[in-house]
Amino acid sequence: MGLSDTIKQGLRQWTLAMGGDDLDDRLREGRTANEYGVDPFGFSLEYALSAVGPFLWLYQNYFRVQTYGLDHVPQGRVLLVANHGGQLPVDGAMIGVAMLTEAKPPRIIRSMVEKWVGSLPYVSTFFSRIGQIVGTPENCRRLLEKDEAILVFPEGLKGISKLYSQRYQLQDFGLGFMRLALETKTPIVPVGVVGSEEQAPALLNLKRVGKLFGMPALPVTPYGLPLPLPTKYRIYFGEPLTFTGRADDEDAELEKKVKVVKAAIQSLLEKGLAERKGVFF
Repeated sequence: MGLSDTIKQGLRQWTLAMGGDDLDDRLREGRTANEYGVDPFGFSLEYALSAVGPFLWLYQNYFRVQTYGLDHVPQGRVLLVANHGGQLPVDGAMIGVAMLTEAKPPRIIRSMVEKWVGSLPYVSTFFSRIGQIVGTPENCRRLLEKDEAILVFPEGLKGISKLYSQRYQLQDFGLGFMRLALETKTPIVPVGVVGSEEQAPALLNLKRVGKLFGMPALPVTPYGLPLPLPTKYRIYFGEPLTFTGRADDEDAELEKKVKVVKAAIQSLLEKGLAERKGVFF
């Protein structure tokens, strides 16, 4: 066994020690992989079990995540629609760990990432191996047809690039997730994440400088780098929302439905902000 294999095995054992020895078997149920150990989108359960350990440690010890309403997430296909913030996609990782370790049965979620992420060397491969995919309608549609759980941040880059003064102010939502929900008859679970939008407080956004490096935005924190502070996370899963209508309805009709989802997320955020005693505890 080489050094890399030894490290992978050690990380895998670390993950199972924190998540439970039966986590492997529970996650493997119903999943298939090709001869190379990956599914059609590049996800590898073996790789994920080796890679998730550090995120599980952050979940339990750094962000000290508390979850509410996990039982609202139905079995089968589902769209988890959440607010976005904090510059780095830690919020997505924490939602993923919650579904992996606390949901019964555990679920592997597939997050929709921005198209530009696919151009990043190493990062794009890492994301695909742990189950994240480029957020195209076709990718999402194929996964929903397989009864997967999809995590969507409809604020997109506008959400993750918020300034500190804009925290918990939901930006405009795209309509794509609603079209997919209607087309595939998929329930939507609103998710409110409290704690993420203070983890890397941005004072300004140097968009032009970011473009020089191929980045769509470059928020700047008081300490320079977007390293997350140990804010306490609270993740609220709301009751499922189901919608009727046609995926090719006029935008005005879709916007009415999207506003219902947005209002549900805002309500969860307000509840979480009212209940917490401080940003770090």
